[in-house]
Amino acid sequence: MDVDKPEVWFLTGSQSLYGEDALRKVEEQSSSIVRGLSESAAIPVSVTPKPVLTTPDAIRQACLDANADARCVGVVTWMHTFSPAKMWIAGLTALQKPLLHLHTQHNLALPWAEIDMDFMNLNQSAHGDREFGYLATRLRHRRKIVVGHWGDPEVQRRIGTWTRAACGWREAQGLRIARLGDNMREVAVTEGDKVEAQIRLGVSVNGYGVGDLTGRASQVEDVDIDLLVKTYEDEYDVVPELRKGGARHDSLREAARIEVALRGFLKDLGAKAFTDTFEDLGKLRQLPGIAVQRLMAEGYGFGAEGDWMAAALVRIMKVMAAGLEGGTSFMEDYTYNFAAEVPQVLGAHMLEICPSIAAGRPSCEIHPLAIGAREDPVRLVFTAPPGPGFVVALLDLGTRLRLVANEVDVIEPEEDLPKLPVARAVWQPRPNLAAAAEAWLMAGGSHHTCFSQALGLEVLDDFAEIAGIELAAIGNDTLPHRFRDELRWNQVYYHLAGAL
Repeated sequence: MDVDKPEVWFLTGSQSLYGEDALRKVEEQSSSIVRGLSESAAIPVSVTPKPVLTTPDAIRQACLDANADARCVGVVTWMHTFSPAKMWIAGLTALQKPLLHLHTQHNLALPWAEIDMDFMNLNQSAHGDREFGYLATRLRHRRKIVVGHWGDPEVQRRIGTWTRAACGWREAQGLRIARLGDNMREVAVTEGDKVEAQIRLGVSVNGYGVGDLTGRASQVEDVDIDLLVKTYEDEYDVVPELRKGGARHDSLREAARIEVALRGFLKDLGAKAFTDTFEDLGKLRQLPGIAVQRLMAEGYGFGAEGDWMAAALVRIMKVMAAGLEGGTSFMEDYTYNFAAEVPQVLGAHMLEICPSIAAGRPSCEIHPLAIGAREDPVRLVFTAPPGPGFVVALLDLGTRLRLVANEVDVIEPEEDLPKLPVARAVWQPRPNLAAAAEAWLMAGGSHHTCFSQALGLEVLDDFAEIAGIELAAIGNDTLPHRFRDELRWNQVYYHLAGAL
């Protein structure tokens, strides 16, 4: 995850009306809050204090400086005293980084016996932030609002979640996606408008011939293959037929050759997400399996059958989930178990599921693949552990982008799966399979998704707000007829918002 150490800037608003002594106290209290937030384990980025802002010029310059600093992923604002909001017009108009409005105050409790007018003049966030909120609303400036004492763990958690979304947004800006071949023929949902995606999200999607990869693969040295094969044997349970001396050891070496070539290809391009398709493999002897899985485990985004939207989403969510327990992977709702007491989804793909979601040590195996007309591919096989998670898809509706997400509960498979030769996860969608699938189909959600047990829906909501795109969320409270109405309201809103 080769990303610079990100930071958010903490901007405190005030004014000179109450004198220098009051401003010194404002500075002290602002610094105290920044120290507290910086020490919070819930906030994964640095919190950088900036001087108290009391003039329109200083505010505008701070916002311009935030725009220009690559390490700054977002801005947190707090109005300590009554900061007249007209001072913020030029700054907010210029601000291009994500914004969080923290509605807090330095003191936790009121010192009832000591409250005088000096205290009241100094501690005015309760209405100073309302002045700021009015202006941000008047300017239609998208932001997250967090209310509560800055030392509250829940407040810090919500700030931390927003910073993860802001990091995802920074990653999207300039994210390069390499497509090896085109998308699967006649498939609609994996097409999309790549120009619109670059305008809205910043991702750049370009195609490359499979020959570019096969040419590099032919030049891979045996010593590099030997080292990678040794890594496979150290990290996974490699089946005997793939080990040295086994009947199919050459297939393992070919898989390693592809991984070395693919890794170098992406590194040279500066691409952190990629796609391939079984319908365009050129001279590749096998469809990349273990290579894709291992690259995803290192943080690369991936989409099968040319699905660049899934590849972008996986990479962005990998960045947002950095440092958290639980994995994030490319996924597909494959088949259902309607016979279960609570109907279930078996999620999988023909090869490419990220081992970051594995419950235990993956098994390295080789099995036939009925499509692609190539040799049997090597892959990692495992099962995801039980626990909460969600699946999310990014789709292009022609007039806008939409995220569709469904909260799920991952469970242990009811029985062993001795003949299923791929990695998998079994889950129960919320609120239930029937309602969740109906809502998903209603929203046009794709069959390819990003699956995560590291993140929650709040980070997606924050990311969608930052990006200005729609999020259709399916969870415990979803009722299909109300979800249908929500989609209709959204359609009107986003149509009108585009003209505003």
